[in-house]
Amino acid sequence: MTLTEQRVRAAAVKLFADKGFHGTGIRELAQAAKISSASLYHYMGTKEELLEGIMCECLDRLLAAARQVPASDPRDRLAGLVALHVLTHAIEPAQTRVVDHEVHVLSPEARSEVVRRRDEYERLWAETIEEGIAAGVFHDTRPTLTRLALLEMCNGVSRWYSPHGPLSLEELATHFARLAIRMLGGEENDFSATVGHARSVVSTVWKRTL
Repeated sequence: MTLTEQRVRAAAVKLFADKGFHGTGIRELAQAAKISSASLYHYMGTKEELLEGIMCECLDRLLAAARQVPASDPRDRLAGLVALHVLTHAIEPAQTRVVDHEVHVLSPEARSEVVRRRDEYERLWAETIEEGIAAGVFHDTRPTLTRLALLEMCNGVSRWYSPHGPLSLEELATHFARLAIRMLGGEENDFSATVGHARSVVSTVWKRTL
């Protein structure tokens, strides 16, 4: 990806997160990316293709990170999934808000690619919870509902987290991991190593120093 393409994508992420896909005009996007409206399409294709690319890239990175969570005790695995989801939403709030809230604007064909990736990612959560219930470490009669509640709870981090707040990233991720285990009726472990591993994975996948 060229520097200009990166600039266009970064501008689109910010505008789509702040104003929504339909609320963002082509001229406004070109101005934010510091290029002419005429040359914008050369770097992005259509506006929908740009949105689809942003969503797929984010979900591919989430999947890559989630697959690196150790497949050990279901409690530790779920804590790792929660931690990486929280950390990602904390460090990439605009991009994750776009993924979480703009899928409905895509055409059916574009939406199918995004939803396929999202479902594959959420399947890792579902399988972990199911394994925990089967092993007797989770006790929940509505695992699908609880999983959706957990994801929604973690998604909210992108709306309110501030690096200037009272909690460090590790404290934030650890607290959410403990909440998740409690919601499923499980006993807490010491999740410090799990959260530390999640932070390292997220830092590598997103090429960010956390």
